Amino acid sequence: MAHDDIEFEIEDIGSNPAPGRRFEEIAAARFSRRAALMGASALAAAPAISPAGAQTPRTGGPSTLAFQDIPHQLAQTDAVAEGHEVQVVIRWGDAVLAGAPAFDPARQTPDAQAKQFGQNNDFLAFMPLPRGATGSDHGLLWVNHEYVSTASMFPGLPAGLRNILAAKTELQARTEMMAHGGSVVEIQRKDGKWAPVPGGRMNRRITAETPMRISGPAAGHERMKTSADPSGTQVLGMLNNCAGGTTPWGTILTCEENFNTLFGGGAATTGAQAAAYRRYGIRAQSAYAWERFEPRFNLDREPNEPNRFGWVVEIDPFDPASTPIKRTALGRFKHEGCTHAIAPDGRVVFYMGDDEMNDYVYRFVTARPWNRENPAANRDLLDEGTLSVARFEDDGKLRWLPLTFGEGPLTPANNFHSQGDVVIEARRAADLLGATPMDRPEDVETNPVNGRVYVMLTNNSARAADRLNAANPRPRNIHGHVVEIIPPGAGTPGVDHAAPEARWEMFLMAGKPGIDAGARYHRATSESGWLSCPDNCAFDSKGRIWIATDGAPSAAGVADGLYAADTAGAGRGLTKLFYQAVVGAEICGPCFTPDDTTLFLAIQHPAEGSTYENPSTRWPDFDPALPARSSVIAIVKKGGGAVGS
Repeated sequence: MAHDDIEFEIEDIGSNPAPGRRFEEIAAARFSRRAALMGASALAAAPAISPAGAQTPRTGGPSTLAFQDIPHQLAQTDAVAEGHEVQVVIRWGDAVLAGAPAFDPARQTPDAQAKQFGQNNDFLAFMPLPRGATGSDHGLLWVNHEYVSTASMFPGLPAGLRNILAAKTELQARTEMMAHGGSVVEIQRKDGKWAPVPGGRMNRRITAETPMRISGPAAGHERMKTSADPSGTQVLGMLNNCAGGTTPWGTILTCEENFNTLFGGGAATTGAQAAAYRRYGIRAQSAYAWERFEPRFNLDREPNEPNRFGWVVEIDPFDPASTPIKRTALGRFKHEGCTHAIAPDGRVVFYMGDDEMNDYVYRFVTARPWNRENPAANRDLLDEGTLSVARFEDDGKLRWLPLTFGEGPLTPANNFHSQGDVVIEARRAADLLGATPMDRPEDVETNPVNGRVYVMLTNNSARAADRLNAANPRPRNIHGHVVEIIPPGAGTPGVDHAAPEARWEMFLMAGKPGIDAGARYHRATSESGWLSCPDNCAFDSKGRIWIATDGAPSAAGVADGLYAADTAGAGRGLTKLFYQAVVGAEICGPCFTPDDTTLFLAIQHPAEGSTYENPSTRWPDFDPALPARSSVIAIVKKGGGAVGS
């Protein structure tokens, strides 16, 4: 999730009007229950988590990760653990499609940007070639382009949000639209170096104007119809795609997040859908002024257009002629990720976070199993199933509450008349069911080794002391924490991700030990092993977690970084700093090749908060003629071998 100075004023506004039940002050007793809940075999790991101030952090410890922590920094250059190297794979403005012109930041056009790599890359997925292969040297790289940093994208803009919006031209606005969406890029490793394959035949750019199909329960709904699409089944483009996931049948799931920032108009406060707009954070003033140039972004002219965004989009990266599909059965909210696991009966389970303060964690379970032998049979598997929202109980139990029309409060009495209504207003449906308001649930990922599910809770400066709950026990939580969901059978081949209940535990509570109240880590955490604002995560083949942060500079005074830790054994929860980005940048989309020899990272909005003319860094080119450029990097071990080993 980005924090550009253009977006910053209107994102993360905490639009949940009544975030959950009231609780008396809750002590962080969840840690003390871990040994009893996990069983005697985990007792060696249980004492490793300790509260801030209990002892002085020390270097060393029982981690299976062999690299030495790097020191925290806030610098114009990035840093990586000794024995590793950073390779820049592709940058904003580099060619994706044949015929793309050379990047000229002073003379950008929509046509050029539509053929070039977009801005502010986020979620990454590496798909080995050919389709179905498991190799690690050649594949397709899917990349989300979440949003644009207007102030540092174009030269000559005035200072201040209002002045930028007033000065923006139609050419600039349409260039921004082309910088959104996603890219498919064929890449290959030769002589140890990763690079795009020139003219890759499956390369593709998806933008804010790419035609897409709407499927599932909201398709054809009255609130999905517009003057350009009276059927309510077709839409142009996807917006603010943040994190994502993949499917077992080889497609990409890319997730629309802060779509609310792109719409404006008086109807935000006076229109018939004003209450629904408010719950999704839509305001009269947009962040980009696109409504001045494109009627569909003007709420007064197309009041239903925002309902067509905030979805999970399925894309086949191996077929550049395929039509992306917005899968509405998975609900509409500020999606942060959509990652899968397989239930014992073959149904596919997708975990999702709604990235806003005091919003929720969701799950979708397909109605039928996936077909391993016939991929075509899975084509519309995501159109039928059960969408649920999580309630984290104080006793360590998690209940999945189905968002099903006609059940509980989801009836005409509360203005729900179909499942289409439920998914369009998934947030309001979850409110009525009594879901647990969380501290900005971002990535939700399943560990393929132990079957546990890890929820990145980035922060919540709006949580008041009288709105605490056991899963979010700190008021004004500026550093965030990580919650671990434990489905029945976790750690065995029969782990049941589709079960109606699970258990949950606290994995870590971020912040600086001894300084930030409530910070909790493994007792052997080093002086640079603590972190702030966990955002995305990934797992290597050994089941170790790699956590990327977003917001550490403002919360903790250090650059955002990538931290790794064991999830089991004596080194469980012992975080180590592996990579640190440049000033102003966020780390997104950690993604390993199947053999763990390459770790891809998306480095988003370097030099955030500064201007085109005077950036705080010119990474990665360090050319005085070029601005800072969001880029995908590959981290490899010098001499070969698994990253981090």
